[in-house]
Amino acid sequence: MEELQEIKIPPKQLTYIKREKKSYSGLIFLSLLAALFGVFSNVHWLGFAGAVLTLCFSLIQVIPPVTEWIKTFLTPQERQTVIGFIGLLGSSLVIFKYIGVYDQIHRWLTQFKYDEFGSWAEWVGALGQIMIAILAVYVAWQQYVISRDLTIQQNRITQQQTIDAYFQGISDLVLGPDGLLEDWPQERAIAEGRTAAILSSVDASGKAKILRFLSRSRLITPLKRDSHLGRPILDGKGGYEEDRENGMRVINLGVSLAGCNLRGQDLRWIDLSDANMVRADLSKCDLAKSNLSRTILYEANLAEANLKGVRLFYGDVRTATPRSRTEKPNYKTGEYTGAVVERANFTGVKNLSEENRYYCCCWGGEYTRSTIPGGCAGIPDLLKEYRQKEKEKQMEKQKSTSSDFPDGDS
Repeated sequence: MEELQEIKIPPKQLTYIKREKKSYSGLIFLSLLAALFGVFSNVHWLGFAGAVLTLCFSLIQVIPPVTEWIKTFLTPQERQTVIGFIGLLGSSLVIFKYIGVYDQIHRWLTQFKYDEFGSWAEWVGALGQIMIAILAVYVAWQQYVISRDLTIQQNRITQQQTIDAYFQGISDLVLGPDGLLEDWPQERAIAEGRTAAILSSVDASGKAKILRFLSRSRLITPLKRDSHLGRPILDGKGGYEEDRENGMRVINLGVSLAGCNLRGQDLRWIDLSDANMVRADLSKCDLAKSNLSRTILYEANLAEANLKGVRLFYGDVRTATPRSRTEKPNYKTGEYTGAVVERANFTGVKNLSEENRYYCCCWGGEYTRSTIPGGCAGIPDLLKEYRQKEKEKQMEKQKSTSSDFPDGDS
């Protein structure tokens, strides 16, 4: 056994003996001289024999390097294609012979009137004009492409200048002489109007820039106000104190983002709470750490979005419910603090936490449940139960109303 363990597998050896390539250059040169001598001296057999020998020696010397070149630079599939093309060409030439194509060409050449060859020049001139027209169309197309690219670039520059002017205008509007936030009712109304106008006139990347600016400057976050002048209150840590229950935003987005296209944009750490984003396209967006509590995402598209650390509700997932038009939110228990996710598309979303998955399954309805990664097996459909209860309440209310008027008199 020890002897067997000491045995080492030898490296692979060549299965053929490599021989030096023999040169036929001398024989090619001599046979070619013999062929030329036979041609000039009218010795036909010598010329023919020399030509045949030259052809044979040349083929012997040329074929190996050509074969190696083909093996080196052409893959097996490419070699098959070349051989197939050669076979196609050769077979076509043979078929043309048997169907009389060459006879037709010979007959046409014998009947050709060379004195009418001048008319061919006119055809060539017309063809040249056509080629010039095609070249002109190509040049015009290239000019259009260049002009389009320049226009797009100019529009981007103009849009960025417009956004910068908006940033400066909002800053001047809501900041006092001492640099503190000082927003009065009319200033808030003007700021909301300017924001709604610019959000409707910029593309997806422009909308994302504006939202990042508003969120990081806390202009769309509910701030705690004093009970006299309504000014924001400092939190003692260099910022303004947040108040989700009774606070007021400097700029209320309202319905400015309803149906907007934000596909593939960077929306990390943005406060979109209470925003109306009905039918918004948030597919492939990066929504990490964003706040979507009480956001209306009805029929919104969040396919393949990054939902790492996103907030869809406050409080406990077992007591959290979507927002209501009539009920006040409870940020301790989570009642009426959740996002409206009915008929939202969650296909392929990334980093969806278990709590958010449970909430979406509970309050998303049948369509939303079918799109959530991981499925909703074992999770109750609370939206269906909630609707059933609301329907029962309405029926009881109608019965009580009808009982007040037994004779149908109003």
